[in-house]
Amino acid sequence: MSFKKSKKRKLVAEINVVPYIDVMLVLLIVFMVTAPLLMQGVKVTLPQALSKPLEEKDKEPLVVSIKDDGSYYLDIGNGSNDESQAQTLADIVDKVGKVLREQPETPVLVWGDTRVDYGAVVNLMSELQGAGAASVGLVTEPLVPGR
Repeated sequence: MSFKKSKKRKLVAEINVVPYIDVMLVLLIVFMVTAPLLMQGVKVTLPQALSKPLEEKDKEPLVVSIKDDGSYYLDIGNGSNDESQAQTLADIVDKVGKVLREQPETPVLVWGDTRVDYGAVVNLMSELQGAGAASVGLVTEPLVPGR
């Protein structure tokens, strides 16, 4: 009886992850470059506060900005250029009301400059709530210790 010594190949069940890591790093760089470009609203100096970020929602928010000179701007979030021209408060309330009648769950955010009168921000928020916004959020910059 002769025993043959057979060479069996062992199957390798490992996945080469190097290409996946390369793709992940490229995507990371792409997101890091494009994230600052996705900012909405008019350039205002936001106040700083200790606050938690909002939960991500599927709906694009309506962003109403109020600059230090008291001018109002609206970014509906659909790529329109409304945010480049100052509008009256009545026009903004009308447009926000129309959007909220069609999509009531749309979040409404206020970007208020740090130098804006507190009464103007409160008036804007109450007008937006009168237009149908269940709640109006205030956007702030994260507080950085030592600044």
